[in-house]
Amino acid sequence: MSTVHPVKLFVAALFADEAWLDRGLAAVQERLGAIDIRGAAVPFDQTDYYRAEMGAPLSRLFVGLERLAAPEEIIAAKHATREVETTLSDEGRRRVNLDAGYLDEFKVALASFKARGNKVYLGRDVWLDMQLYYERGQFHPLPWTFPDFRAGRYSADLLRLRARYREQLHGLPLTSLLR
Repeated sequence: MSTVHPVKLFVAALFADEAWLDRGLAAVQERLGAIDIRGAAVPFDQTDYYRAEMGAPLSRLFVGLERLAAPEEIIAAKHATREVETTLSDEGRRRVNLDAGYLDEFKVALASFKARGNKVYLGRDVWLDMQLYYERGQFHPLPWTFPDFRAGRYSADLLRLRARYREQLHGLPLTSLLR
């Protein structure tokens, strides 16, 4: 018998205006629950892909959700973040980009609505895209890892999220690992 451990859901937020970020994170909390860790805003300058839609300069930060979740809850989390993006959009332009993801002891993965060869289909139009794997005290990229993740810009915050996850995971009795 195998045990599926819960995961730590997070949101990677991309933004140009902190007021829109704050609105987006408040809406995320309404839909997905309390935030227990908020990382530092890091410049997002490895691509101009979002500049026309969202403005500049762009930053990205990570927030961890307090409640541990079953891995399949990433599907609902991805749909919830899309709803928030849509609600906050102005004339079809997103004011904040909210990427739902999760980490466990071994990896960091993002949910996506886009199919690609390296992604695994989960259901309800959501694919899982593993970005980093954990080994020997640090996260490592894969061949398809996004440039900003590959550059290690978020390593400190992801390691903090992982440490919090392990604290939560090991503080729970085995029978309550999945709710």
